[in-house]
Amino acid sequence: MAKQVRLEPIAQSLTVETNATLLSVLLNKDLDVLKECGGRGMCATCHIYIQAGGQSVSPMSRREQRTLEVITSCRPNSRLACQTRVQGHGIVVELPAGMYVQSIQDLEALIGRRANQDLLHPITGSILVQQGKLVTRSMLKLLKNVNFELSHYFKQTHGL
Repeated sequence: MAKQVRLEPIAQSLTVETNATLLSVLLNKDLDVLKECGGRGMCATCHIYIQAGGQSVSPMSRREQRTLEVITSCRPNSRLACQTRVQGHGIVVELPAGMYVQSIQDLEALIGRRANQDLLHPITGSILVQQGKLVTRSMLKLLKNVNFELSHYFKQTHGL
């Protein structure tokens, strides 16, 4: 039986099948979701907030809890879209503001420009460059120690 999911702040709704993941909802709307870990609940690139209908989604797994613990923008209503299944009606999903950065090269391409939106670390969700700030070479030097290697992160936090 189909369920309705609303996406905020883009004010769009989508009908999905019961037990579909919220990640599939986001991808059906052609939203830019990195899903770096392939939907295994080990990265933060599909991090969302459940504004309403928290009782209408699947319970949180231990793996999802551990992953959410490292996200700096985590709130009590945080979930990973790849791990959250639609089970009832009335779900409203808030998409975090910002764009995930996959590599330092993504930032290098923006040198000399102002960030159109917050640029976020792909694992922790922390803000690397705030919206409106000029991306400079000196800023990149400060970020040179940021590790964008997900395999390194997985080995440290998940013992893989």
